[in-house]
Amino acid sequence: MGLAPSLELKVGSLMDRIARWLAYAGGVFLVLLALMTVVSTIGRAFVGLQIGLGPIPGDFELVEAGTAISVFCFMSWCQLNQGHVTVDVLTDFFPKSINLTLILIGNIFVFLVAFVIAWRLWMGFGEQVTWFEQPVRDVLGFGYKPFTNNTTYILGMPIWYSYFLSFVGAFFFTIISAYTVWRALNDLLGRVK
Repeated sequence: MGLAPSLELKVGSLMDRIARWLAYAGGVFLVLLALMTVVSTIGRAFVGLQIGLGPIPGDFELVEAGTAISVFCFMSWCQLNQGHVTVDVLTDFFPKSINLTLILIGNIFVFLVAFVIAWRLWMGFGEQVTWFEQPVRDVLGFGYKPFTNNTTYILGMPIWYSYFLSFVGAFFFTIISAYTVWRALNDLLGRVK
């Protein structure tokens, strides 16, 4: 039984590759942020020496944006591998069918939360860009056109960069969460391989 279990396994392979590459990208972001923070912190020690070295301008803006992007890059991998926090104190004593039902319900809730997060990031992205006329913005769900693009204070980096890159991670988090609902349903129904 199960809902297209052989197709689910093929889709699962694709989801694994997507989640893995997103996690790699998130790791690269964090390593670069850590290196930048070290260089900037060391540069602060040379501020008074008049030798042209100092902190990296806007380092905290880059850490803020990069950390958000990294978090959304890791969410897909965590969901695909059922790495979110669970409480197993009671469930260890439940029958397998109840545990599989609880896993399905949990995956449904994660999918709903992931969908809302992706939707709100998309809306936030739309509020940060001045692109398109109002009819197109309405179709895209962007809301009313802002007067100007918001930028960070020191670097002048457009805020929409963070929203868009976080949305990409949240979008795949939503897709992979939908897949985990399918996988959990097949596990509950007792897949036939």
